[in-house]
Amino acid sequence: MHRAQENAIVELLDIPPVADELAARFVAAGHRLYLVGGSVRDALLRRGGSDLDFTTDARPEAVLEILSGWADAVWETGIEFGTVGARRHGQTLEITTFRADVYDRVGRKPVVAFGDTIEGDLVRRDFTVNAMAVELTGPGGERRFVDPYGGLAALATGTLDTPAAPQDSFADDPLRMLRAARFVSQLGFTPAPRVLEAMTAMAGELARITRERVQAEFSKLILGAHPRRGIELMVDTRLAEYVVPEVPAMRLAIDEHMQHKDVYTHSLVVMEQAIERETDGPDLVLRLAALLHDVGKPPTRRKEDDGRVSFHHHEVVGAKMVRKRLRDLRYPKAVIDDVAQLVYLHLRFHGYGKGEWTDSAVRRYVTDAGPLLDRLHKLVRSDCTTRNRRRAAALQRSYDSLENRITELRKQEELDAIRPDLDGNAIMELLGIPPGPLVGKAYKYLLALRMERGPLSHDEAEAELRRWAAEQGGG
Repeated sequence: MHRAQENAIVELLDIPPVADELAARFVAAGHRLYLVGGSVRDALLRRGGSDLDFTTDARPEAVLEILSGWADAVWETGIEFGTVGARRHGQTLEITTFRADVYDRVGRKPVVAFGDTIEGDLVRRDFTVNAMAVELTGPGGERRFVDPYGGLAALATGTLDTPAAPQDSFADDPLRMLRAARFVSQLGFTPAPRVLEAMTAMAGELARITRERVQAEFSKLILGAHPRRGIELMVDTRLAEYVVPEVPAMRLAIDEHMQHKDVYTHSLVVMEQAIERETDGPDLVLRLAALLHDVGKPPTRRKEDDGRVSFHHHEVVGAKMVRKRLRDLRYPKAVIDDVAQLVYLHLRFHGYGKGEWTDSAVRRYVTDAGPLLDRLHKLVRSDCTTRNRRRAAALQRSYDSLENRITELRKQEELDAIRPDLDGNAIMELLGIPPGPLVGKAYKYLLALRMERGPLSHDEAEAELRRWAAEQGGG
């Protein structure tokens, strides 16, 4: 592309005034300043981003001086890597000195070395679409587009390639392979053949990366616009084996004796269908539960005497497997608990049939789901991937019926706040007992009774409690 065309593109970029303000300060101090990386990529894609990344020939001490008296806040947490953070008018800025690092390639610790050229800085970035820059300190405030590695062309074709040879780029930081899958999910890009080749050959290098960093990239991938494509890339390149091995394990061989649908493809479809049901933006818990709801199938797969294949208790086994994997990936406890519980409950509805459940079974379904009920509705409805239209319609009708039953019961009583009809104090007073295990047992008994029969009057609850206490030998 000709310089004139490139500069015409730069003129179209929506670069915030704060960037030009900052550039003027760098010019006054005799330094150069470039908007760089994701900030340029997102500006070209018209994706708004609140944080701005810059690179400069100025060393960190000089950057601090330039920011002094201008920035509303400055922080030096990344200064050993040449990065100074600042805030101005609510805008977050990061300014990093040109880097020319070498990596030790064992622990992925860069030996920090500052560079002297923008080209040398850009070549060590992860992908060409992130290796573009706009110089803001040209003569007379003129902007100059810097794209030595063809990032703009890659952006136009949606190609993910590396500025240097991918083997070198991934050896420097193996997390970049997972980041490639994340960009596929977020931006819908396609990796260049040489990138695919390197990812497949080097997948095992991901084991060098801390689980926290792996989890952060994986979560971004799951929350992207095209998570199925990101997951498929991870599985095809064997990266998934070092992040969520349970996912590729769902690709069960289909032979003539044990016919069934491919669990892996089914899970990806369920995840896509769950995403269509999201109401408040991307939902990490729902998406993880949809992707992982059937991980218990491969280990529970049995061939029955009648020739059919069964997966008994795969939801129980699956919930345990999910817990173990998400713990290993250092997910917060709340996320682990919620995803595991959804996996555990996802089959419960299939006992509902054409509405055979008693009110008490409906109450228990709601109570066991607790605050996850809305997500459970979405997961169960998404779990229907049959091509048989009549069967699919019958399942949805059946679930409509269950949701209507829940609504009706809610009207009769406040189902979300099911409590026994007597609280702990009332139990102690009535039975004349001190706090202790017996109070808990009585409470559980009354709660089970409430589940079975719905709300009891105060007198009925007291009579039931006395009867129970007598049977315990306590009254």
